[in-house]
Amino acid sequence: MLNDPAKKSDAEPVEVRCYFVRERNALLVRGDFSPIYTDFYLHLMQQKIRYEDGLDDWLKDGLAALALHLASRPRNESVAWTLSWQKPLQNLFVTGSNIHGNVTGRVFTKDVRERNENLFVSQVLREGEEPRQSMITVDQPNLFSVAETFYEQSEQRRARYFAHGEEDFVLVTAQPECDLEWLESLTDESIRTIDEVETLSLLEKREYRFDCGCSIEKIFPIIAGMNKVSLDEIFGGEETMAASCPRCGAHYTVTREALEAYIEQ
Repeated sequence: MLNDPAKKSDAEPVEVRCYFVRERNALLVRGDFSPIYTDFYLHLMQQKIRYEDGLDDWLKDGLAALALHLASRPRNESVAWTLSWQKPLQNLFVTGSNIHGNVTGRVFTKDVRERNENLFVSQVLREGEEPRQSMITVDQPNLFSVAETFYEQSEQRRARYFAHGEEDFVLVTAQPECDLEWLESLTDESIRTIDEVETLSLLEKREYRFDCGCSIEKIFPIIAGMNKVSLDEIFGGEETMAASCPRCGAHYTVTREALEAYIEQ
């Protein structure tokens, strides 16, 4: 799940607004993700991460889809989504926290486990509760469509994503006694004028940033759990080793001296 940031991020937040659509019994969540996308590409540039074959767009969609989903969830909830895609073999991972108001993610193209089918896995953590996990099979890599399928199969209710603009997206989810015929009739075009034909009541505003909160100090516990033989192997006789954050891909250099000091403490 998402790291707990030790300090506030300087990344610009995205304001996500939640509305209740009166007489339709639906929740509408909307956000313009330009700031998150800007910080996402800044992160890739700083870490010298390069995604090919449109994988950066794939990850951008995942960040937007997850943030809108988070905004519709309780404030004490953190969520991680993993899409395990087989052809080509790659995993998309996005995670976010309502407690800290942040989202992050990465794409894995190496050392990816082969499966018999494409899988979408959702992991949910609420404060004071045991983690929950659900898994579904999917047949297309579009993250918005995958999330809609997840709602239908795991959440047992209808949800639809729409493009209000190039980087401006909307999520509409069914609430009890929702007008499902109306929900199914919505299109990208009609969603752009929905406030002119429907009564929307603002429920709340939330903010999300592209930020992992990882640090070299949070990498140490992962490595320190290895035995001496394994540590000698990964250092390969050198005094330093390269490590990366499993959530955002940020690169770190771990020195043997610093790691030994951490283990002693």
